[in-house]
Amino acid sequence: MKEVQYIIGIGASAGGMAQINTFFDYTPLDGVSYIIIQHLSADHKSMMSSLLARHSKLNILEAEHGMLVEKNKVYLIPSKNRMTIKDGRLLLTDKEKGVNFTINTFFASLAEEKGDKAIGIILSGTGEDGTEGIKAIKNSGGLLMVSKPELTEFDQMPLSAIATGLIDYIVSPEQMPQFIQRYVNGKIWKADMNIDEEDEKVMMAITKLIKDKLPEDFSGYKKATILRRIKRRASLLNFVNIESYLDVLKKDTAELQNLVKDFLISVTSFFRDKAAFRILEESIIPDIIAGKENEDIKIWVAGCATGEEAYSLAILVREQLTVANKTNKIKIFATDIDNEALLVAGKGYYSENIEKDVSPERLARFFSRDGKGYKVKYSIREMLVFAHHDLVKNPPYCNIDFISCRNLLIYMIPTLQRKILNMLHFGMRYGGYLFLGPSENVTDFTSDLEEVNKKWKIYKNVVAKRSMSLETFTPPALMGGKLYVMPPKMLHKRKNTTLHVNTDMNILIEMGYSGLSIDENNQVLNVFGDSTRFLSQKMFIYHLPDLLSESLQIAFVTASIEADKTNKLISVKGIKIEGVNSPVTLSVKPLTVNEQGDKTRLILFLEEDTDSNTKQTFTFNESFFTDKYTVNIKEELKETKEKLASTHEILNVSNENMQSFNEELLSANEEMQSTNEEMQSVNEELQTINTEYQSKIRELSNLNDDLNNYFRSNVNGQIFVNKELQLMKFSPGAEAHFNLLEIDIGRPLSNISTNVKFEIIEADIRNVLTDGLVITREMQAINGKWFQVMTMPYLRNGINETDGAIITFNDISELKKIQKELSNSNKILKTINTDLDNFVFASSHDLLNPMNNIEQIIYFIKERDKISDDETNEYVKMLSTAVGKFRGVIKEMATIGKMESEMFTLENISIEEIIEEILESIKWKISSDRATIQTFLEVKNIHFSKKNCRSMIYNLINNALKFKSPVRPPEIVISTKDQPDYILLSVRDNGIGISKSKIDSIFKMYKQVNAGSKGQGLGLFLINKIIDGSGGKVEVESEPGVGTEFRLYIKKKTITQDVDSPNYIELV
Repeated sequence: MKEVQYIIGIGASAGGMAQINTFFDYTPLDGVSYIIIQHLSADHKSMMSSLLARHSKLNILEAEHGMLVEKNKVYLIPSKNRMTIKDGRLLLTDKEKGVNFTINTFFASLAEEKGDKAIGIILSGTGEDGTEGIKAIKNSGGLLMVSKPELTEFDQMPLSAIATGLIDYIVSPEQMPQFIQRYVNGKIWKADMNIDEEDEKVMMAITKLIKDKLPEDFSGYKKATILRRIKRRASLLNFVNIESYLDVLKKDTAELQNLVKDFLISVTSFFRDKAAFRILEESIIPDIIAGKENEDIKIWVAGCATGEEAYSLAILVREQLTVANKTNKIKIFATDIDNEALLVAGKGYYSENIEKDVSPERLARFFSRDGKGYKVKYSIREMLVFAHHDLVKNPPYCNIDFISCRNLLIYMIPTLQRKILNMLHFGMRYGGYLFLGPSENVTDFTSDLEEVNKKWKIYKNVVAKRSMSLETFTPPALMGGKLYVMPPKMLHKRKNTTLHVNTDMNILIEMGYSGLSIDENNQVLNVFGDSTRFLSQKMFIYHLPDLLSESLQIAFVTASIEADKTNKLISVKGIKIEGVNSPVTLSVKPLTVNEQGDKTRLILFLEEDTDSNTKQTFTFNESFFTDKYTVNIKEELKETKEKLASTHEILNVSNENMQSFNEELLSANEEMQSTNEEMQSVNEELQTINTEYQSKIRELSNLNDDLNNYFRSNVNGQIFVNKELQLMKFSPGAEAHFNLLEIDIGRPLSNISTNVKFEIIEADIRNVLTDGLVITREMQAINGKWFQVMTMPYLRNGINETDGAIITFNDISELKKIQKELSNSNKILKTINTDLDNFVFASSHDLLNPMNNIEQIIYFIKERDKISDDETNEYVKMLSTAVGKFRGVIKEMATIGKMESEMFTLENISIEEIIEEILESIKWKISSDRATIQTFLEVKNIHFSKKNCRSMIYNLINNALKFKSPVRPPEIVISTKDQPDYILLSVRDNGIGISKSKIDSIFKMYKQVNAGSKGQGLGLFLINKIIDGSGGKVEVESEPGVGTEFRLYIKKKTITQDVDSPNYIELV
């Protein structure tokens, strides 16, 4: 016994790696094979093997061509290949240029290879790859799972798969392995099981329930197929057995409809089985077209699903009509019982996956690109009619040239197969074709259908007369309802014809009557009671006399004529009919059905021995009624002959007129022929001249193409002027840079208003025209951009004669910007070097003082033999103070150096957040001083050095708290305002204030507001240096005993609004 092998295909794209890792974190050594199909760039070197090894104990391999697929192994698709599976081995092909649906390709081959042993999984990814592939796996009976979209980084692939309605489980990656184990271990029911008696009973009950509650009828489908779908659905919903599932179906119509959807797997594709469609294209369809002159071509696609096959046939017919140069009308009836699939088909919109089935030429001709998919053009869609049609219940379309019914009969039992084949055969015209699936045949119709192609099951009808009994259809199609087929000319009357309101059918039926109503042309409208006992079984014939036996027909015609004359109920009794035991009474009653006066007749059949209670009742005498019937026929024939004779006379007169017209046309044709010969001679002369001109035009066109491509490639811009300095031509680059318009051509440069001051280069142009030299200069446009302008002579006719000038513009704005930035950087560096020199000079003195103190203290300690504790403490305190000063100087050096480097680090910062951070860091100080701090920020966000900004605000707040008033709590107000060239940052306090004599010196290095305060006097120096370095300025307003306000004017660079940062202003 061959060992069963399950293969799991995992499709993933963007964001799928994390989900693959999670999946394998929970995957046991369960005896199955895993194949990962991931979207990878052909130039990408995948590291998945090493990454995945951290999450799985399974053997991980990169696939190679012809590699055998084994259990407990993981196979990875190479980045440069597409992959399929055949006979248990992986087959690799190079990726094609453009879109490659690698997941669809592999899933389709997996479905064909493993059937219900195939398991498809879709994880995170963009696009729709995998959607078509899962349809194939579903159709083969396999298992489908998709990650919950909310758990994916990119949900397009999972959502696209879920939208098909075919997915069995929508779960997280970590849950998937347990469902795989259940499926592999048979806990999710599969097809390889025998049908026991109890299961069959439940299955029959479910199919009956569907037949009673829904339009569909699956009682004629193969039991194994239906039972497999039922058990699969029940298992997915976690029912222990199908008996309990049946109980739910009886109450839940929605679930019953979902089960029916599982029965209806609408899977198809464009040009499915390309070899078969090639035969249709090359022989079958051309043969149909060749046999048609101006008649319509009729095609019926039964079980069309989502319409791909129907559209494929429409495309082939349209192409072959073009080849044959014919314009026959095409009618393609595409039918199915799946309404959702018909909606998809009717829209004619398909995903870009069809690119693998439809050639680029056909895509361009018959489809229009629409978003991420393709829409069938109207010229093809107008050929098709999509309709709901049940082959089990509804009659066939008739006189069809080509019927396609593929892969449908295989799901049905032989009895239903024969019934449907009989229907299809009845619908075919003589010489028509039937196209079945590869696994279907016409065993019982071999004498009627000639085999055209054995492999692809194409047959030709060779029987002219075909019959089909009424038993082919279920009774509701003929009895108790309206008959829907009638001559087209009667369709407008059909809608308004009903039985008269005073005619109660139920009473008539209870009295033993059966009958029908007919229109003025004897077409059957309604049937009630058991009328079929009195009618001949002729399908699609609704002309009542043709449905009656000879005796009934004679009685009906005679009674109808009498009833029409008298407008009364006329009955004929004693009519004997074969198959009916008692004589039959036929009654005819004329009726008016509406206000417009439309007529109908009620025909009644009564099988009884008693006399009719109608006054005008005739006993049926076949000889008498036949004679009367013959007389009526002769009268009708006489009237018909008279009408024919009158029509013949009219035609003779018309024919004489037509002959006269024809003679005039012949004369006019001779004159036209003479004129045509003269025109032909002139045309030949013109043709010779035209050929010469065409040659010249081609040369000029090629030259023009070269020039146009040259101009298009010149992104910076070129301008051509003549000797009079008039604009002759300019490139698209010049148009974009300088706002030139086509109407400017021919105008003098001096009269054109553009972004460039042409008067600056006018002298250069004149010099070039005079001297023939090339002049190059730099100039700035009005919009601020810089250009390198090269003016050179325009030489005419290959000689050194200057006929104009060419001005070429090269955009050097970026280069100028870089040069300016370098210049600014050099200035800043020079300033930094000067400050560092000053600082080194000052700090060298400051460093020596604490060092001298330290050395002196150490000397005293060495020279003294005995030192008391108090003296020791005093020396230690002096030593500590000196070391502290030494550390402060070093810290100041670091601060200045750090501040200088931060001046070049700019970013988007929030002043509000910086203030909050500072207040949080000194909240203990604010609380202890009982300080109040308020902010009024008109501008909340700027582009500046965050660390320098924080340093400035911190120093100002810290100074306000340090130099607070001894008589009142500190009050600090921080505000920002937007001014034309600056952003004003203000910090105001109510502290001790600063005397006017000291204001000018507070921004110098080592200068303090109060000499006795702690600190080195660097804070305000650094603030001034930061603001000055950015192009701003600092102002101070102070009054001793009242308070101080520091105003920092920060220079703007540009003013823009940032979406994420309101009131954002970029600063220098």
